[in-house]
Amino acid sequence: MFSGAMVAIVTPFSNGQVDEEAFRRLINFQIDNGTHAIVPCGTTGESATLSHEEHNHVVEFAIKEVNGRVPVIAGTGSNSTAEAIALTRHAKEAGADGALMILPYYNKPTQEGLYQHFKAVTEAVSLPIIMYNIPSRTGINMLPDTVARLSKLENIIGVKESSGDLIQMTRIFEQCGDDFDLISGDDPLTLPLMAVGGKGVISVASNVVPREVSDMVTAFQEGNLSKSREIFIRLQPLFRALFLETNPIPVKMALGFMGMIDPEMRLPLYPMSEENTNKLKKVLADYGLIK
Repeated sequence: MFSGAMVAIVTPFSNGQVDEEAFRRLINFQIDNGTHAIVPCGTTGESATLSHEEHNHVVEFAIKEVNGRVPVIAGTGSNSTAEAIALTRHAKEAGADGALMILPYYNKPTQEGLYQHFKAVTEAVSLPIIMYNIPSRTGINMLPDTVARLSKLENIIGVKESSGDLIQMTRIFEQCGDDFDLISGDDPLTLPLMAVGGKGVISVASNVVPREVSDMVTAFQEGNLSKSREIFIRLQPLFRALFLETNPIPVKMALGFMGMIDPEMRLPLYPMSEENTNKLKKVLADYGLIK
């Protein structure tokens, strides 16, 4: 249902508030450069430090600004099932095309608990859901058998995989088939995952190089593997630089250096060290993104 180069878009702040003008600028920059979907209020959007009111406002603002030009997939995950239902219900009422739901973090549920969590959301809200498996953030890995079981539920249409385990991802495709959206959550694994059946990426790097990521994914989908691979290899230094420190610290600083946003972030996130800042600047300059 969802495929291509989808951006895990940052939430720009100014003086502690959501910067609407910068957010509007980012959204249009993405659409003008070929991004296939906008994903607000994910990890990259600092959802963990948004109030409920801010979270809902960011989703509403994105939907209004996009105005149907591409799908909007709202981040609605929580470690509380009741809260996840409330956020997903709001996303549906606001007009989102789908929801991205991170696995419950900190609680460390069992595989059965994960199943029951997503089942409860699908029973409460009729909206296409992409599950988000990122063990480094949540402390729990959703196994392929659980993904396959959940894929049979109405409205569970895909999984964003950030386990880093290509064998696990291959097993998900093997068990769920081509009708299930297997999506990369790691820019450096996008091409390998598409090679085993993935539909694209929810990308951090798209924030700064949307055209390049879009061209890479589109080339693969059109059967031009050599072009896709050439772009993918060329982007590797940038992929690494954007994870020199915890996401979204580097990508917000990169957008700041590019003049797109004020690189303000919320504690406990904190600006990069001087050493890593210099490394990031060099990579951005090498790509011609800054002088």
